[in-house]
Amino acid sequence: MTSVDAAYSSWGRPRVEAGKRVVRLWWRDQGFPADRPALPFGNGRSYGDSCLIREGAIIDLRGLDRFISFDNDTGLLRCEAGVLLSDILAHFVPKGWFLPVTPGTRFVTLGGAIANDVHGKNHHRAGSFGHHVRRLELLRSDGTRIVCSPHESADWFTATIGGCGLTGIILWAEIALQRVPGPAMEVETLRFSGVDEFLELSRSSHNSHEYTVAWIDALNPGSDGARGLFFRSNFAADQRPVAAPRPKPGLPFTPPVSLLPKAAVRLFNAAHHHWPRRSRQYVHYERSFYPLDAVPNWNRLFGRRGFFQYQCVVPYSAAEAIGALIARVARAGEGSFLSVLKVFGDHKPAGWLSFPRPGLTLALDFPDRGEQTLKLLDTLDEITVEAGGAVYPAKDARMNAQTFRRGFPSWQRLEDYRDPAICSDFWRRVAVPQPGE
Repeated sequence: MTSVDAAYSSWGRPRVEAGKRVVRLWWRDQGFPADRPALPFGNGRSYGDSCLIREGAIIDLRGLDRFISFDNDTGLLRCEAGVLLSDILAHFVPKGWFLPVTPGTRFVTLGGAIANDVHGKNHHRAGSFGHHVRRLELLRSDGTRIVCSPHESADWFTATIGGCGLTGIILWAEIALQRVPGPAMEVETLRFSGVDEFLELSRSSHNSHEYTVAWIDALNPGSDGARGLFFRSNFAADQRPVAAPRPKPGLPFTPPVSLLPKAAVRLFNAAHHHWPRRSRQYVHYERSFYPLDAVPNWNRLFGRRGFFQYQCVVPYSAAEAIGALIARVARAGEGSFLSVLKVFGDHKPAGWLSFPRPGLTLALDFPDRGEQTLKLLDTLDEITVEAGGAVYPAKDARMNAQTFRRGFPSWQRLEDYRDPAICSDFWRRVAVPQPGE
């Protein structure tokens, strides 16, 4: 166990001031600190505080970075939990394999993808990441090792998928990769106006396109409540040469204030919506799935205070709540250029705390402007909860216990499986009983 010289932070930039109250426990120590709670840490790409602990020990898992085995006939890959998805892609895409589900960044660990049950643009067809995990091994603080799967120690498996790293350290996992013809993707772009038109495009694309997603102009929504660009894509059957995006220069420092003023974002959004573009094009998969990965440290654009990403899901029966959310953001003038709308298919959640469920999911970024931003996010919570929806724990840094528990009624069941030596700032805020409860 060693002290940490540099602070750990999540992607939204709330920080753990290491070296004072936080220690780092390397995975190879195969143990937990006896005098303080601990938390497994992957690559810090969660946006809020689900990967942070201010009073305890960070268990750094990036050392668990080995590939263990691969079956080229079935695509079954076993590797350690600290392997990055980018490492899997770099090794296996040239061999004709791809991740079954991928989030919007490839710089997350396998363990983090499981702990947050990440989703992608193909949930309507493939479900979430957890639906493609075949087995995993947990290390508990008492030294117990549990190999679990949907058919073996199934409760431990379901608790761990989407369980925010609270059930133990994931040592390794097996996932089923999918075959692809190559790196080129055929992407079609369609303008739409209104949530109803978005839903119609989603329905008409369900069987023909593996991947669908929409960009929303949250600052200039229009009279019908939403306007944006709908992207639908497949890996191209007729592969052709495509270039991966070249890395762009990132910010070498964090500016004192956000470099995304409201007026500039409003103009960018309007231009982005109306900019002439080809309706169909062939692009490298990195350009389609990970456009922001080409900009190192893009989160620094929001300044020293960082930012909040707000992602919620509402059922199809309450689709009008999406329009209400967008309208509320537009009135506040707080929307960003990173506003994404997707559909979730009719897949049973893979874990007790899995965020993806049948419905529509909206994600928006907000520079942290203090109390005015927090009040807006509380209002968005009210709209989401009233619609029967939920807020994504992996993206959250501020929702209250009531909002969380209404969105995740199985939270108490997960608490029963939580390792007693593991906790996080997020879990303390939403699940650990507070004085007076």
